Amino acid sequence: MAEVGRVAVRDPGALLPGFWAAVAVWLERPQVANKRLCGARLEARRSAALPRSEARGPWPSAVPGPEERGAGPGPGQGPHEGSPSPGPRAVPAQGTAPASELDSLWGDFSRSLVTSNGEMLAFLARSESAPQEDAPRDLDVVLRTIIPKTTPQGQLTAPRREMVVRDVLGGTLTFLPLEEDAEGNLKVKISNVYQIQLSRGRHEWFISVLIFCPERWHSDGIVYPKPIWLGKELLARLAKWSVENKKSEFTSTLSLVSVVKYSKLYQELKEKYKEMVKVWPEVTDPEKFVYEDVAIATYLLILWEEERAEWGVTKKQSFVDLGCGNGLLVHILRRAGHPGRGIDVRRRRIWAMFGPETQLEEGAVTPEDKSLFPDVDWLIGNHSDELTPWIPVIAARSSYHCRFFVLPCCFFDFVGKYPRRQSQKTQYREYLDFIKEVGLTCGFHVEEDCLRIPSTKRVCLVGMSRTYPPDAEISLDEKRTRYIHSRRRPGGPLPKEPSHPPPKGQDWTGPRHGPRAQEAGPEPGPAARGAGAQAEGLWLSGFQPRETVERVRNCSALPRDFIDRVVLQVARLLLGRKQPSTGGDSQDTSVKPWNPGGSLSLAEVASEMDKETLQRLKRECGGLQTLLRNRHQVFSVLNGRVCLRDWREEQLQRKTRPELRRGPGTEAFKTRPCWFFMHHPDGCALPAASCPFAHGPGELQPAQSTRRAQQLL
Repeated sequence: MAEVGRVAVRDPGALLPGFWAAVAVWLERPQVANKRLCGARLEARRSAALPRSEARGPWPSAVPGPEERGAGPGPGQGPHEGSPSPGPRAVPAQGTAPASELDSLWGDFSRSLVTSNGEMLAFLARSESAPQEDAPRDLDVVLRTIIPKTTPQGQLTAPRREMVVRDVLGGTLTFLPLEEDAEGNLKVKISNVYQIQLSRGRHEWFISVLIFCPERWHSDGIVYPKPIWLGKELLARLAKWSVENKKSEFTSTLSLVSVVKYSKLYQELKEKYKEMVKVWPEVTDPEKFVYEDVAIATYLLILWEEERAEWGVTKKQSFVDLGCGNGLLVHILRRAGHPGRGIDVRRRRIWAMFGPETQLEEGAVTPEDKSLFPDVDWLIGNHSDELTPWIPVIAARSSYHCRFFVLPCCFFDFVGKYPRRQSQKTQYREYLDFIKEVGLTCGFHVEEDCLRIPSTKRVCLVGMSRTYPPDAEISLDEKRTRYIHSRRRPGGPLPKEPSHPPPKGQDWTGPRHGPRAQEAGPEPGPAARGAGAQAEGLWLSGFQPRETVERVRNCSALPRDFIDRVVLQVARLLLGRKQPSTGGDSQDTSVKPWNPGGSLSLAEVASEMDKETLQRLKRECGGLQTLLRNRHQVFSVLNGRVCLRDWREEQLQRKTRPELRRGPGTEAFKTRPCWFFMHHPDGCALPAASCPFAHGPGELQPAQSTRRAQQLL
C-alpha cells in the first residue's frame, strides 16, 4: 500500500466536522470533482461489523441501516451536523434485490478478509485514531453505481459498481470496486482499492489518499483517474470543502429522475439542437438559453416517462408552458411527441423559426377562472416571474389531475414583489420555501430538485400528486382562497400550516386514464368554491401581468434635456476636483493647458444630486451608473468611480494596441459633435484634425446609415 497524497487542514475548533460532509460529496456527487462523470446512484446501505483477525466460525451478517430501520443516526453514524445524509432519493431500487445483494457481497468479502486477505483487513482498520482491536468497529457499507458521462459517440465507459465502507471511529472511507469473475459473480477488484483517511497531528488534521496496490492500479481516466489526480486534485477539493463546513440549503442534483437516462437523453438532444446556437435571432446569450432549455426539456421528458411507467399508461402527457419566452422548451417537448402549447405576453422573433407544429400564443395569463386548463396534464413555469406563485393555484383549480413544474427565478408574491420575512435564510431559499408553501396549501405533495443548467437559480419544485381525496375539493379550495387573501398585505399574519399530507401509501392522485380516474367524479366548477372565492374576475385584485411592450429602462429613453443636465452637473463636479494641467509630461509649449478633472465615486456624485433626479434615475436599470456609461464620449466609469475621459490617452492606446483601432475614429468619424469642444472650459484636448468628433457644425458628417439611405434614393 502507498500514500499518494496528504494535505494538512487546520481547524480552530479541533473537530473538523466538515470532513464527513466533504467525503459525502465525493460519495454521492462525484461529478462535482470529476467532470467526466455524470453522477452516482446509491443503491443500498447497511451497517456491518469489521471482522477481527482472530475470529473463526460464523460471521456477523449485515443489518439494516438506520434509514431502513426508521431510526435516527446510530453511534457509528457520525456525531457531527456535517455527517453525510443517507444519500439522495435518486432512483430507488425495486424490491429488496440491491439490499440482499449487498448482504451477499459484504458477507463473501468479510470472510475473505480473515481466511485469505489479512493485508486488506489491516488496510480497512488502518487509522492513527483507531480504537483497540477488541473494541467494536461499526461500519456503514454502501453499494453504489458510478455513471460516466455520455457523449454523441456513446458513453465514455460502462457504469461501474462499488462497495464503499465508511468507518467513522477510524476516520476512513474505503472504496472497493467490483468486477465480474469468469463465472459472472461480483467480487472486489483488489487492484483499484483506495482509501480516504482522516488523521490527527499535534496541531492540525491531515487528509490522505492511500492505494492498496499501487503497482497494479489501472487508470481508465474516467471512473478511475490516475493516482496523481487523487493525490492532488481530489485532496485539494476535500481539504477546501472540509474547512468550509457548509451544509447545503438544497437537495441533491437530479434526485427525482434516473441519472443514467438523463445523461443519455441530454446528449442526444444537445446534438440535435446545437445548430440553434448559430442561428439564434434574440439578443440573449444563445449558449446559455439553448442548452438550458435542452436540459429542462430532458428533465421533464425523463420525469414524464417514469410517471407513465409508474401509472402503467402509454399516452404522453399534455402541457402548457405559462410565460414560455423564446418558446424553445415548447418546441423540444412538442417534437418529442407531447401535445402542448406555450403562452407569453410578448411574441419573440425566434417563434417564426419553429414552424406551425409548435403552438405558441401571444397573450397575457391572469389568475382568474377564464385562465384554467381542465384538459391539461402539466403546467410549466420556467422563469415565469409574476405567474410563479399562481401556477400551483391554477393547476389545482384546473382539474384534480393537473400537475405543475416551476423553476423560480425572480421573486414575486401573488401581487407585486415578494417581501422578505426571514433574515436567517437567503432570499432565494426563503422564496423557494414560499412557493413550496403555496403548493402544499393548494393540496400538492411538493418535491424539490436541482437541475443541471447554466444558472445560479436551478432549483425546481414539482407537484405530482395531491394530499387529499377528490371529494375534499370544495373545502380545499376554500382554504386556498383564504391563504391567497392572507397574502394581500405584506407583513400581515402568515396563514396556518397546511394540513398534514396523508400517510404514505394513501396518495389519491392517479392518471386521468387509469382506474382511479373514474373514482374522482366530476370536477367542481367555480361556483362550488368557498364563499370568499370570486366567481368572475381576478382571484386577487391588484395583479398586473407584464406589459405587452417591454419598456426600455437603460436610460436611453429619458428626455434629452434631462440627460444633458445630469451630464453637465457631473462634469462640473469632476472639473472642480483638480487644477488645470498641461498635457502630461510633454515639454512641448504648443500643447495648451487642459483640465482633466478629478475622480469621484458614484456615491459621492449621487450625494450632490437633488432627490427628484435620483428618484428618476432609480427607476432605470443601473440608474446613475448606466447613464454615465452610456455617455462614453464624456465619462470613464470603472470599479465604481467616474472621471472625465481623456481622449489623448485613448489616442495613445490606439497607436500601441491595434485591436483598439476600430472605434469612433473609423466609420463614425465626425458623425457626432464633440462634447468637450462645446462644454469643457479648455475646449477639446485634441486638435480638430485628430479628434474623432466634430468641432463645430462645419465638420459634422452624416451617419453611415444616412449615407446609405441617400445612395438608394
